[in-house]
Amino acid sequence: MSNLLKLENQVCFPVYSLAKEIVSRYRPFLEELDVTYPQYLVLLVLWEHRQQTVSQIGEKLHLDSGTLTPLLKRMEQKNLVTRMRDTGDERVVNILLTPEGSLLQQRAKVVPEKLVENLHVSTEELLLLKNVIETILSNLNK
Repeated sequence: MSNLLKLENQVCFPVYSLAKEIVSRYRPFLEELDVTYPQYLVLLVLWEHRQQTVSQIGEKLHLDSGTLTPLLKRMEQKNLVTRMRDTGDERVVNILLTPEGSLLQQRAKVVPEKLVENLHVSTEELLLLKNVIETILSNLNK
């Protein structure tokens, strides 16, 4: 068997495994907020920008509208966001934080710190990993 085909020599496998592990480590912290990881990502975008279109959120999170629409509907049912059709172009759906969605930001402030503690690595190591991943993603999207 070629060494290239050994699992231990694959770049994708540890990246995949780490992504799954990190998301699972978020779970207990996000359960306290009653949100899923994808909902948390949407909230992060909205806490920063307050209002975005579905396509703007999708662009930032690398998700298509087929994935986002049911996610946003569930968030609207939880009263975290409001979905409103744009008055100028009905094809555009604006997503706005509700007061409840805004209040959740205060409770979520501890999540990043708790996650770093839970991963047992330094902030510097995580920033290095993040920068390498962003460089690879940037190169892929050129």
